[in-house]
Amino acid sequence: MTEPQKWQHGPEPQTDVVVLDAKGLRALAHPVRVQLVGLLRRHGPSTATRLAERMGLTSGATSYHLRQLAAAGFVAEDPERGNARERWWKPLHQTTWWADRDLADEEPEAAIAYLRSIVAANALTTQRALNAFETMPQEWRRSFDFSDWGLLLTPEEARSLAGEVAEVIGRYRRSDARDTAPDGAERVAVVLQVLPDPEGGPDDDAQAGAAATGETGETEDRA
Repeated sequence: MTEPQKWQHGPEPQTDVVVLDAKGLRALAHPVRVQLVGLLRRHGPSTATRLAERMGLTSGATSYHLRQLAAAGFVAEDPERGNARERWWKPLHQTTWWADRDLADEEPEAAIAYLRSIVAANALTTQRALNAFETMPQEWRRSFDFSDWGLLLTPEEARSLAGEVAEVIGRYRRSDARDTAPDGAERVAVVLQVLPDPEGGPDDDAQAGAAATGETGETEDRA
């Protein structure tokens, strides 16, 4: 998945964060670039060739998009690994933060392209997890949670809900260093979506309560 992409909600960013401006938003308005940033944040420095192999693209395509990301300040060459024949790239931040809500009005095409890229990346993360489901240890299969709820909220309540959930998730975030994580810890993708339902309304059955769907067995909370 793409590493954390925060849009509007959650606690204020502290460190290791890039706050989107118009230039950055336009740079990320492409699904390949969103995926490249996510891969570098998750797996660490890499080359255009290795990233191309992982994504099923040509190295020329990934090289082009990496240069565009570098120009916008999202990635940079890694001089400790690179040489005259092979260029390595590293992420400059671990989180992208969208703090300026007016950007969606100022850059509507870039905004929707960026958000669509995040949705596509999240869908790809989900599909990869499902593809690996059968071979996962049982304890990890039991951690799967594909629940959704229909709630009747005001815009203020929806923002509050997303912020409170983000604060809970923040309590579980820790450094990527393995020596800071407990034994048995692995990466877990948590995707939070608070979406106004264009087809819903006060008379929608969704207000009656929670409807958990797509369960794979035992549904537990997501770390």
